[in-house]
Amino acid sequence: MTPVVSASLGASGPLLVKLGTLLANECGRLKGVRREIRSLKSELTCMHAALTKYAMIEDPDVQVKAWMSLVRELAYDTEDVFDKFIHQLGDSRYHGGFKEFFRKTARRLKTLGSRRGIANQIDDLKTRIKKVQELKDSYKLNDAPSSTMDHIAMDPRLQAIFAEEAHIVGLEGPRNDLAKWMVEEGNNSRHCKVLSIVGFGGLGKTTLANEVYRKIQRDFQCRAFISVSQKPDIKKIIKDVISQVSCGDGATKDTSDWDASKFIAKLRELLQDKRYLIFIDDVWSTQAWNIIKCAFPENNCSSRIIATTRIIDVAKACCPTTDDRMFEMKPLSDVNSRRLFFKRIFGSDDCCPNMLNEVSNEILKRCGGLPLAIISISALLANRPAMKEEWEKVKRSIGSALENNQSLEGMSSILSLSYNDLQPHLKTCLLYLSVFPEDYVIDRNRLVRRWVSEGFISEERGQSQQEVAEKYFYELINKSMVQAVDIGDDGKVNACRVHDMMLEIIISKSVEDNFVTIVGGSQTSLTNHHGFIRRLSVQHIDQEAVSALANEDLSHVRSLTVTSSSCLKHFPRLVEFEALRVLDFEDCWDLEEYDMNNMDKLLQLKYLSLGSADKSKQPRRTMVIDGVNCLDPRETQTEVLPTGIERLTKLQYLITRGYHCKVPNGIGNMSSLRVISTFDITRSSVDAVEELGNLTRLNELRLWLDFGDGYKRHYEVLLSLLCKFSSCKLQFLHINGTKGFINFIDFWSPPPSFLQIFYMSGQLLLSNIPRWITPGLKSLAHMCLSLNELRGEDLHTLGELPSLVILSLCLETGVKGKLTVIGFPCLKRFLIFSSDGAYVTFTKGAMPKLEKHILSGDASVMNTQGFYLGIEHLSCLKEIEIRNWKRGSSVTHQECDAAAAVIKKEARAHPNRPKFNYISSRYQRINDTDSDEEKSKEEDN
Repeated sequence: MTPVVSASLGASGPLLVKLGTLLANECGRLKGVRREIRSLKSELTCMHAALTKYAMIEDPDVQVKAWMSLVRELAYDTEDVFDKFIHQLGDSRYHGGFKEFFRKTARRLKTLGSRRGIANQIDDLKTRIKKVQELKDSYKLNDAPSSTMDHIAMDPRLQAIFAEEAHIVGLEGPRNDLAKWMVEEGNNSRHCKVLSIVGFGGLGKTTLANEVYRKIQRDFQCRAFISVSQKPDIKKIIKDVISQVSCGDGATKDTSDWDASKFIAKLRELLQDKRYLIFIDDVWSTQAWNIIKCAFPENNCSSRIIATTRIIDVAKACCPTTDDRMFEMKPLSDVNSRRLFFKRIFGSDDCCPNMLNEVSNEILKRCGGLPLAIISISALLANRPAMKEEWEKVKRSIGSALENNQSLEGMSSILSLSYNDLQPHLKTCLLYLSVFPEDYVIDRNRLVRRWVSEGFISEERGQSQQEVAEKYFYELINKSMVQAVDIGDDGKVNACRVHDMMLEIIISKSVEDNFVTIVGGSQTSLTNHHGFIRRLSVQHIDQEAVSALANEDLSHVRSLTVTSSSCLKHFPRLVEFEALRVLDFEDCWDLEEYDMNNMDKLLQLKYLSLGSADKSKQPRRTMVIDGVNCLDPRETQTEVLPTGIERLTKLQYLITRGYHCKVPNGIGNMSSLRVISTFDITRSSVDAVEELGNLTRLNELRLWLDFGDGYKRHYEVLLSLLCKFSSCKLQFLHINGTKGFINFIDFWSPPPSFLQIFYMSGQLLLSNIPRWITPGLKSLAHMCLSLNELRGEDLHTLGELPSLVILSLCLETGVKGKLTVIGFPCLKRFLIFSSDGAYVTFTKGAMPKLEKHILSGDASVMNTQGFYLGIEHLSCLKEIEIRNWKRGSSVTHQECDAAAAVIKKEARAHPNRPKFNYISSRYQRINDTDSDEEKSKEEDN
């Protein structure tokens, strides 16, 4: 695996690779340079080894941390120097000939001053390396203890285990529901059932599990509680259970020479004929669970096990059968958060002084429904005067209080447990999230592309960097470190958010490692960064912040993220950020006053996003930077991309959001492209369109078509290149355009076997289902089609697609009436819009996983006798929506409402009581509020 940049090691790994490459090429053979590089590489290799060793220590002491910081900064600075060296000197290979000789000589003369400057910088680096090495020896770091803690940290989870029932808020409903489920007899009436409770640290998993345990414990012959922790001692854990279930009969005497297997055998013997209840708290791995679980026999005595974990995969492993249950903890509601907060401070949940209402709401927002945070901060406030000024101080200082205040030490340690359990590469990816403000919804694609551009990601076992980065994204969600947002019907998480309390921890650790410097956020760190600024996040900027930045050396900033457009007119010029790898202005709406000139001097740039502002006035040549792998000019209204863009042979993602962008000539040279969005095919030259077929690594393509007879040749070329893509890994194809038939798509051959998403939008039409759509398309998961006609046999063909999860059909004409649905084994979301009265009816067994159905059609058809959807056959249905519109003067508003009532009646008879939405012909959304209210009452009870 190629070394990557990380929070703990900095750039030391990639730097050694870069120095090795320099030694191997011509640049390293210049007089005196090779010797210097070899010497530096030797010293830095030893330091990198020591840094790697110390990074594995869970709690290094102060001197070790200080030395690690020095080495990280040294590695960053060294890489910056050699990046300049490589670009200023250029490639000095000699190809022979007088012209080449004179060109080479002129270049050396031209760069002589730069070479002398770099030589001086290398001398400075050598001096620094020597001093850092001397410090390591003088500190005797090889003998340094792993921790300076002089006290034993108390486990704050003990509070949850011994919490009084009177202090429990918001858990009564789940407790009663889970307790009832635990003692119920299922299909296997004597089977041992497992309840796993999963969620973010501090959500109250242990508290809830303990409440369920208390409520049902009298129904069991023997009971035990064990805490597993991150590094479980299996022998000690099983011995502890034996001591709790053996009722003091001496079962653990003379066991000093027993190994884990003997303890497990003894426990199984003790429990073989007993109905037992076991509470296993804080499981961190499936391996630990599998070993512990085998100690509890399946004895057909209706035994029960409760397990808690922060990791979703572990929770799933605890529940392998349909008789088991996984319960995902949610944050407290606003109402319950206030109840818990005021009850802890004032002893009652309804006696908060009016003057504290506003500030208490702001504090609770920061707590985000996290019971541990609410309890910890309320304990802090309970010892202070009930004055607005005092509470305001606490609100402003929550971040620093997490580190320095004993009242919040428990919460900090609970959240830090999850962080400490992460592998180094995941710690780096998590700390990077501190570049985004509080409550920010972080787009998955944007995030993983930035990780790649920062150098955090290496290819693994045939997986691309993008695929590895996405795997890391889902690992953070799986470990409950970040919260999933916008989950699609296909199960993909499109965005995430960081809980405010976890963000405070992340920022604190990020500042400690000088990983990210923040301006204008909840914890501005501009004044307390160590060394040069490496990654700069500008979340709010005013004149004071602009003045402070003016006094900083910005030449070492590798990443610049700006989420505020204010004062950009006076913001430091881009030319000052000469080491930038990532430049992200995505959230800036007004860039007109900011000087973008000399962007082409950012020779290290890998990621460029210019937000949603109008870029028409910006010099387009600035976007052409060798080495960039993601270019996102967004809402560009220009028809032509920058001249020379075809030279960007390393570009992987080209994101334009306008529909007028022409395919640039020479695009076939951009062989690294994976994602293109969006090109106007019909306005482009035929030769340029044809070159798209050379992009064999392309997996996402968005196109715009203007329909017309004059574009016949364009359509032929487009079909030809789609046929070429069949042998590549094209996964996503979106075609948008003006109204017209694009039946040439019907001749796509061979079928695109890797295609996952096929999306048609705008006014483009197909006569019917393309012939290449067959059950053999095993990857096709999402499809949106506009059809002139839908026949019954075509619907049956779609029903045979084995992986289809989302289907949207828009019909121009067709059968005016019923189409019968069969098949669709995986479909979760089905949308059908018909302007001519077609609708579907569901048969038993059809769409067994369907959760949401949206239909829109002719109200006159829906009012005819015998209209019937058959939604009672949809066992997983959660929501149904009908959209009616008035067609000319033949259908009245009353008829539309009557049609909706027919479907609503059928929906309310469904055992799931699915949510019903009706968007009337008057464009009003009407929800089934009665149903929602009844549901709410049922849940409360």
